[in-house]
Amino acid sequence: MKRRARIAGLLALPMTWLIGIYIFSLVMLLVTAFWVTDPFTSKVKPGFTMRNFEQLVVNPAYLSTSLRTLGIALAVTALSILVSVPLGIFMAKVASPWLRAVLAVSITLPLWAGYLVKILAMRITFTEEGFFNWLVAPFGIRGPGFSLFTAVLTLTYLWLPYMAVPVYTAIRQLPPNLFDASADLGAGSWRTIRTVVLPLIKPAIIAGSVFTFSLSLGDYLAARFVGGDTQMIGSVIASNINLNPPLAAAFSVVPIAFVVIYLVSVQRTGALERM
Repeated sequence: MKRRARIAGLLALPMTWLIGIYIFSLVMLLVTAFWVTDPFTSKVKPGFTMRNFEQLVVNPAYLSTSLRTLGIALAVTALSILVSVPLGIFMAKVASPWLRAVLAVSITLPLWAGYLVKILAMRITFTEEGFFNWLVAPFGIRGPGFSLFTAVLTLTYLWLPYMAVPVYTAIRQLPPNLFDASADLGAGSWRTIRTVVLPLIKPAIIAGSVFTFSLSLGDYLAARFVGGDTQMIGSVIASNINLNPPLAAAFSVVPIAFVVIYLVSVQRTGALERM
């Protein structure tokens, strides 16, 4: 009896947060998505209609925004993997201790600053008179400016630590003799990475991708400040939160659905069971 009381006391606060606040808020969000907005008074009326969800598919602008956001999230995740894997191998197996410490600080440095500070730093970097254009001007090259490409770079800059840290930790735990054995068997560097390293660090990559993918789906300030005319799901939600809350709620379900589909797909690979 005392053991059950201790367990109940231990779980009371987290379960209150999970069920009473987090899950309840998501349920209310879903319920609001079926409500209607009076076109004359702009007041939200409780009811049940599928019109808000229909607009997400029928309206070409909403559909293209959803697909664009999905593409951005996948691009950020892929770019983070491409950077994190070779960087993690270098840090864990090649770099000296002092250089490893410098790189670790450099990777986690973006986490030390506020979110808006990092967005503004990227905006200053890629503005017309910014650092990037100044750097490539002698070669007759101009930067991408505020565009979709810049938004992807900014989101990668923001969320890269969430991929790089678990990948580096996983690679550091690999026995050095695996690399020696692969070399003795005649495998080159790239083949070793593809056939030895990647299968072993797959759970770490999956764990990092969950963060980079989901955080990129929910972002919209990067597109607003450095994306030019790029629209993401968050942009549409922010513009409709006061004008048409049910539509904003319906659109909020889209990134949740994307994340659920992604997690289900990952779970079928069995990677989550080895995490």
